[in-house]
Amino acid sequence: MFRIFIVEDDKQLVSLLNEHLHKFGFDTKPVDQFDSVFEQFERYSPHLVLLDVNLPKYDGYYWCRQIRKVSTCPIIFISAREGKMDQVMALENGADDYITKPFDYDIAVAKINSQLRRAYGEFASSQDDRRIDIEGLILDVERLTLSYQNHKVEISHTEARIFEELMKRSEKVVSRDRLLEKIWDDQVFVDDNTLNVYITRVRKKLVALTIEDALQTIRGQGYRLSPNWRTQS
Repeated sequence: MFRIFIVEDDKQLVSLLNEHLHKFGFDTKPVDQFDSVFEQFERYSPHLVLLDVNLPKYDGYYWCRQIRKVSTCPIIFISAREGKMDQVMALENGADDYITKPFDYDIAVAKINSQLRRAYGEFASSQDDRRIDIEGLILDVERLTLSYQNHKVEISHTEARIFEELMKRSEKVVSRDRLLEKIWDDQVFVDDNTLNVYITRVRKKLVALTIEDALQTIRGQGYRLSPNWRTQS
């Protein structure tokens, strides 16, 4: 049974989420003390976190960063904030998805199931696909790391899936639709800007490894990872 940790201060919403998620066989634990969210997370050890932005004590972005220090479990923000920058900040702080309130509970469950399948189930990478090496750029899907020469960075589940698709099809153009299909099987519910944000994050991870101009945007087609990259001096 998958465990869902709910970090939300709207008691009515928490009650409705509990009721709906229990119908689908999930075990849930709402946070009970907002000054010890991280400690409760560690004790419960959830498979997925539902996290609001506006919270007592510290906001959701803060708690997302704390969780990401020790866990790569999927994190979905649920928030009344609809602005583009709010969604960008959530993704930049380590979230995997973002749902705006009010939301359809069936869509929320679809997103939860999608993230769980990607992280633990039928769409998770097989053991044979755990490590990909392209011209010294090494993706470790299991450990969620990307390394090149003497540099290494940590990446999220979603970033790993993007890198995996680009590296498996190195030097070929990968369409936006293919990335959406491979990364989010419920892509009909994905804001197109979400992929743009993740592509920006992927580029930043490459720069952190001293690799420049490796990921090319092919207008009207998609993206191409070229192994003939140029490193920073």
